[in-house]
Amino acid sequence: MSTAGKTQTTGSGETELRGMKTPPTVSQQEWEAAWRQLLVKEKEFTRSRDALAAERRRMPWMPVEKTYTFEGPQGKVSLLDLFEGRRQLIVYRAFYEAGVFGWPEHACRGCSLGADQVGHLAHLNARDTTLVYASRAPQEDIARLKKRMEWEMPWYTITDSFDKDFGVDEWHGHNVFIRDGEKIFRTYYINNRGDEAMGTVWSYLDITPLGRQEVWEDSPEGYPQTPPYKWWNWHDTYAAEAAPNEKWVQVSEAGEAAFRRRARR
Repeated sequence: MSTAGKTQTTGSGETELRGMKTPPTVSQQEWEAAWRQLLVKEKEFTRSRDALAAERRRMPWMPVEKTYTFEGPQGKVSLLDLFEGRRQLIVYRAFYEAGVFGWPEHACRGCSLGADQVGHLAHLNARDTTLVYASRAPQEDIARLKKRMEWEMPWYTITDSFDKDFGVDEWHGHNVFIRDGEKIFRTYYINNRGDEAMGTVWSYLDITPLGRQEVWEDSPEGYPQTPPYKWWNWHDTYAAEAAPNEKWVQVSEAGEAAFRRRARR
C-alpha cells in the first residue's frame, strides 16, 4: 500500500513526509525480493569500481622535476619530506587562508567537512602511504585550527607554486605521488565531486598507484600484495606487530570461510 501524498503522524503529534511521494509499503518477502534485485546492480557497481581502480594503477607517471618547499611545525620541508619515509603520498589542498569564508576561525566549509571524514591515519601508514593537507595559512593558524576542530592529519603551509602547478590553486583536490628513492612521480589527481568519497582508508588506497596491495586486486606484475584482512590491525598496535598476528589470521580465515559458505547458498 503506497503512502504517497499522505500525512504521517508521530507520537508527539508532529507530521512527517507531508507531500512526499514515498515508495510503496510491502511485506518482508517482497522487500527482500526488491533488495536482492538491487543487490545485483550494487555488485556490478563494486566490480566496476574495482576495475576503475585497476586502471588507475596503470596510469603513466609524471616526474616531478621542480623543487617545492613547505612550512611545517618544525620549519621548512620539501615535498620528499612530506612522504615521512613512506612510498606513497596523498596531498589534499584545503582552502584555509585570508579571503576564505570563515577565516581565521575556520577553513572552507567544504574542505572542513572533508577533513571531518578522515579516518585514522595508522591504517594508511600501514600500507606505506602518507596523507597530508596543505594550505596557504601560516603554521600558527593551522595549529590553532587543528586543535579547535580536533584534526590529526599533518598539515603544511604552501610557500611556492605547488598549488598552481598541480591544479589546486583555485579549487580543492587530491594529488597522488610515489617515490623511488629521492625521485618523485605524480600518479593521479582527483577533484570536484571525486573528493566527496574520500575519507576512508579504502577510498584513499584506491587512488594510489599501488592500490590496497591485496592479492585479489588486478595490479601490474611485481606490485606488493598480501592477503586481505590479515594485515588489518587496531590503530594503536601496528607499530608493535611487525607481522600479522597468528590468532587474527585464524579468526579472519574462519570468517572468510563462513562468508564463502553463505554466498554459495
